Amino acid sequence: MSSAPPVDVVPEDARRELERVRTRWSQLSLDRAEAALPLVQAVVEAVAARTSDREVPEVGAPVVIDQLAVVVWDACAAGRGEGLADALAQLRRDLP
Repeated sequence: MSSAPPVDVVPEDARRELERVRTRWSQLSLDRAEAALPLVQAVVEAVAARTSDREVPEVGAPVVIDQLAVVVWDACAAGRGEGLADALAQLRRDLP
């Protein structure tokens, strides 16, 4: 039984910005990441709202970027990924 490789539905520009956000986030001290957490959580919630009206749980600084990646993938898979690269680039610029 062979399994097909997972399909990446995230456009290249959004994927690139997501990786830049991930890299920048990993460079922050825990104190700075926790201070910036509300900013990231707001983007997570805005992206998640593209595909669901359910609340997004707050997961904390260590894993919020993984949560962001999931909601970005979900939005793109649902065909609602327009403007995500710009939103992610803005998030990266807004990080301390």
